[in-house]
Order: sequence, then C-alpha cells, then structure tokens
Amino acid sequence: MALAPAASPHVMNTYARLPLAFSHGKGVRVWDVDGKEYLDALAGIAVNTLGHGHPKLVAALQDQVAKLIHTSNYYHVPDQERLAAKLCELSGLSKAFFCSSGLEANEAAIKLARKYGHDKGIERPQIVVYEKAFHGRSIATLSATGNPKVQKGFEPLVEGFIRVPLNDIEALRRATEGNPEVVAVFLETIQGEGGVNPMRAEYLREVRQLCDERDWLLMIDEVQCGMGRTGKWFAHQWAGVVPDVMPLAKGLGSGVPIGAVVAGPKAADVFQPGNHGTTFGGNPLAMRAGVETIRIMEEDGLLANAARVGDQLRGALERELSGLDGVTQIRGQGLMLGIELARPCGVLTGRAADAGLLISVTADNVVRLVPPLILTTAEADEIVARLVPLIRAFLAE
Repeated sequence: MALAPAASPHVMNTYARLPLAFSHGKGVRVWDVDGKEYLDALAGIAVNTLGHGHPKLVAALQDQVAKLIHTSNYYHVPDQERLAAKLCELSGLSKAFFCSSGLEANEAAIKLARKYGHDKGIERPQIVVYEKAFHGRSIATLSATGNPKVQKGFEPLVEGFIRVPLNDIEALRRATEGNPEVVAVFLETIQGEGGVNPMRAEYLREVRQLCDERDWLLMIDEVQCGMGRTGKWFAHQWAGVVPDVMPLAKGLGSGVPIGAVVAGPKAADVFQPGNHGTTFGGNPLAMRAGVETIRIMEEDGLLANAARVGDQLRGALERELSGLDGVTQIRGQGLMLGIELARPCGVLTGRAADAGLLISVTADNVVRLVPPLILTTAEADEIVARLVPLIRAFLAE
C-alpha cells in the first residue's frame, strides 16, 4: 500500500485508516499516490454520486469557484432557492434548510421536532428512535443513535429519546402508549452504518398512519439511502409515503459538503429567524454542486441505472454467495447493498484494497457496497469478481 500507518502524525487519531492516499480519480476508478488503480465501490461512503472527475460537474464547479464561493446567509443565495424548489418538487415537500453535513441535517431535524412540540405546549418533547440507528456524532445525534460503541465515553447522553426495534409496529405502539410528550418518529429507510437494514414498506406505511393519528412528525433520515441510491430519489418513495421532515446530505453534492432538511406543511414553518442557522450552509459553491448533481442525474438517467445495475450486482452476489456457510444475508436495494457474514470481517477492507477494490465493513460483520451511481454492468461484474474470492477465502479460514 501507498503510505506507512504513521503517515499523519499531526492529525488527530480519530480514524482507523488504511495506509492509503489517493491522487486522482476518473469515473468509478481512483489511483493512489504510487499509481495503483482501484475500483471504487464505496464512493466516499455513498457521497460521490457522479463518480470522480465527471466533466459536467467539474466544469460547473470551476465556473462557480471563479464567481463566488461564500457570501453568508445575511444575503439571499439564488441557487438556494433553485435547489430547494427542485428538492420540494422531487419529494412532495414544501421548504428546505441547507447546512453542510448529514449530522447537521439530523441535528436540525431533532431541534425542529422539539420546537414543534414546544409550540404545541409540550414541555419535554420525546422522539422515537431505533435500535441500530446511526444519525451522527454530535451529542444530540449520537444520543439518537442506537450504537453503544459510538456513545461510550460521551455520557451523559441527551434525554428525550424512546428506542424501539425495527419493523415492529406493535413495539412502537407499546413504547408510546398513553405518552402525551411524543412528538416525532425518526428513522432511516435503510440503516447504513447499522448494517444496511431496510425498513419494510408496509411498516413505513403503518408508521405514517400512526403519526397522522397522533399528530406526530414522521422524520425520515435519507442521508445515506437518498439521492437516487436505491433507484428512486428517496428510498421511502418505494413505500409510497411522504415524510414531514427529511434530512439529506452525502450524495446531494457529489463530494462537495452539503446537507439539507426538507420539510412538509406540518413542519416547514416551525423554524423562524433566530431559531437555527449556519455559517457555511447553503453557500454558493455547495448549492451549485447540488443543483448540478440533480441536473446531471436527470440528464444521464442515473436513477434507472442505479436500479438496473443494482439488481444485477445483487443477483450476481446472491448466485455466488447465497447458501455459502458463513454468509448470513445479502440485503439492500439499488446501489446500497450489504453482505452480512456470520463473524466480524473488518480485515476485508484491507484485503479488498490489496485486490484493487474499495469497500467498507459496517456493524462489524456487514460488507457494504455503495458505489457511484454511474456504475456500469461491466463494472458491477468486476466488483463481484474481485470481492467474492476474498469473502470465500475469509470464510474458509
């Protein structure tokens, strides 16, 4: 590999990095500083929607950098309205707030839910969250997260969260029965960091109905599974539901830091001047990245591509791995797939890199594949050809 493990002596040791550094990329391929080529099945953790060096995006960002990068939210930013209008059109919602990351989008959603409760006269609003959830690493979002490893060492956690299991409507009813302080249900359509765990379509419809009955906000975190990754703009659209609040980030800017909270009528006007804000959020460069990402996705038919190539990739993985001793399940949708193994498999990230393939392992034992949405069928076959032998060899050890 390209670098020694101690390659960053002055950078805080917050990541268990592979000894790798990249110099450039093109399409779904990247090259390290020594010139070795890799097939990118991670896309910067579901961020690089258009892959690397997309000519249409590069030209737009170069144009924007030469004009304006940042002005602040003391002033109108025309592309904020353009991007907000487009996100509202695609989602069926009505207003957007822009920030710079998924964590910030989820933090804003939590604040919005609390203020929604306070505006209704609820002094200590409570939000339903889920086992295995991941919403970020700020104090509030890690409190909403369902991973004790992420939370350990940062107690006391923020109060006001009720945790329930996935896909169990009766458990949700029991956990909230007779509680007048509940204001929202907060979930990921497909949990990413938790192990690529989908919410069933029927369950999403049941939660939507319960939220309507009880005047709660349905808040759907689409940070990782949104922006076309599953073959629809937002993964919850497969269930035919519309949320009240939808945090976005990752793939929205194709690598430029951007986050958004898109809200429907019940929540769109909860925030008023002074309630929430950001310095960098919604700056001209990030907004141009969002506008151009969506435009290129539409021009190039990337939703249909994600669905088609994702189906092929999953089918090939199932043919090669299903029934193999040690493979628990292959799950996900579109180009967001997880291969759960029967034991921790973190070593596979390094072995895959040695084989010229970038992947991640999440929830200790789930191989996660979230490649760029420009992935071709030939490149999907190449992922399978490089990955399957590694998994087979690992399971045979």
